[in-house]
Amino acid sequence: MKREEILSAVKAYHSTAFAPKPFNREKDTVRYAGRVFDEKELVALVDSSLDFWLTEGRYSESFAEKISDFLGVENVILTNSGSSSNLIALSALTSKKLGKKRLVPGDEVITVAAGFPATVTPILQNGLIPVFVDVQLPTYNIDVEALKKAVSPKTRAVFIAHTLGNPFDLDAVLKIVKEHDLWLIEDNCDAFGSRYKGKYTGTFGHIATISFYPAHHITTGEGGAVVTNNEQLAQIVRSFRDWGRDCYCAGGENNTCGKRFTQQFGTLPVGYDHKYVYSEIGYNLKMTDMQAAIGSAQMDKLETFGGKRRANFKRYQEMFSAYSKYFLLPEATPDADPSWFTYILSVKEDAPFTRNELVTFLNERRIETRNIFAGNILRQPAFIDRPCRVEGKLPVTDFIMNNTFFLGTYPGMTEEMFSYVGDCVAEFMGKHSK
Repeated sequence: MKREEILSAVKAYHSTAFAPKPFNREKDTVRYAGRVFDEKELVALVDSSLDFWLTEGRYSESFAEKISDFLGVENVILTNSGSSSNLIALSALTSKKLGKKRLVPGDEVITVAAGFPATVTPILQNGLIPVFVDVQLPTYNIDVEALKKAVSPKTRAVFIAHTLGNPFDLDAVLKIVKEHDLWLIEDNCDAFGSRYKGKYTGTFGHIATISFYPAHHITTGEGGAVVTNNEQLAQIVRSFRDWGRDCYCAGGENNTCGKRFTQQFGTLPVGYDHKYVYSEIGYNLKMTDMQAAIGSAQMDKLETFGGKRRANFKRYQEMFSAYSKYFLLPEATPDADPSWFTYILSVKEDAPFTRNELVTFLNERRIETRNIFAGNILRQPAFIDRPCRVEGKLPVTDFIMNNTFFLGTYPGMTEEMFSYVGDCVAEFMGKHSK
C-alpha cells in the first residue's frame, strides 16, 4: 500500500471516529480544557510514524521553524514538557560558560507564591533560593512594588509566569531587571499567543518557556519548548536537554564544528571524540518527531485558537458581570492582549457563599473547575521547610488560595455548553444571592 493511500484512509477514519457530537445537557461534561484537532494532526502523526524516525527529524525542524517565525525568535529548543523546559531554562543559567553571570547555589531567584510548582522546583533543584512575593488583583500577576522590595544583593534572577495567559507588567519588570542586572525567565506556558504592547510574550526575557500539554494553547500531548535570541544561552540549553553533551550536532549529523577529533576538554586526552564530551550536568528531555508532527499542524491553528479563547473569555465576563456584587472579575494587564488560558474568578469574602460551595455545585453538574494551581505554594506539603525567603506578607496569595477558581476558555467550548453553564450559574445564584 502506498503512503498516499494510507493517509487518505486516515482522513476518512478521522471523519468517522471523531465526528462532532451535539452537547447533551443530561450527561456530557463541560471540560475546563481539551485537545482540539482535525484530520491534519492525525495525518501528520501517521505520516511521521511511517518514517519511523523516532527522535527529532523533519517534523521537529518544521515545528521549531513555525514557532520561530511566529514569535520572531532565533532559537527554539523543543522538549518533552513545559516543566522540562522550565528546568533546563533555569539550569542553563548555572553554566560555567556564563562566567561571573552564572547562578551558583545560594543565589536568589524571585518568583510568586501563587503559581504552579514547575516554576519553583527548578530553583530548588539547582540549589538556589526562591524569594516569594505576592500578586495583585484583578490581574493575578506579580506585585511590582513587592518585586522591587524583594531585590537583595543575592538576587540574580526573576522567574515568573504570565498568569493564565494574562501578561505581567513587562515594562515595570524589565525596568527592575535591567536596573539590577538580573536574568529574566518568562514562563510562557499558559500564554502562548498573548501580546504586550503588540509584541508576543515569550520574547521579552533572556529565555522563555512554552508548554504543549493538552490543556494549553496548542498541544503535542506531552511537550514543550525553550526560546531565546541569545545564541550562547541556546547552545547551553540544548546541552542541558541533550545529556549535557558539549557537541551540538543535530541527530544524524557529525562533525558540524569541524573539530570533532582535534580538541581538548577537561582532563580528557587531546582529540577525544567531541560527541562524547559532557560540559553540563544534563538530561535527555527531547521531543519525538511524532509529537512534533502534531505540533506542526497545531501551529497553523494557533491564532484561530487564540481568537476563540478571547471570545470565550468575553462570553464568561458577560455572564458573571450580572453577579459582580459577589465576584471579583478578572482584568487584563494594561497594554496587554491576553490569549486567555482560562476564565479566572474570585468569590468576594462578603459573598453569601464560598468558593467551595460554588465549585462543588458546578462539578456535580459536570462543569469542570480548577483552583489556581498550588494556591499558596508555601503551604503545599512538598514545599514546607524548604530554603526560601518571603518578601512581606502574602495576603492576596492567601485570598486566591481560598476564594479563586477558573473555568475553561479552550476552543472546544460551544454555544450549547455556555448556555448550560449560564443556566447552572443562574440556578446557584438564585439559591444563594441576597
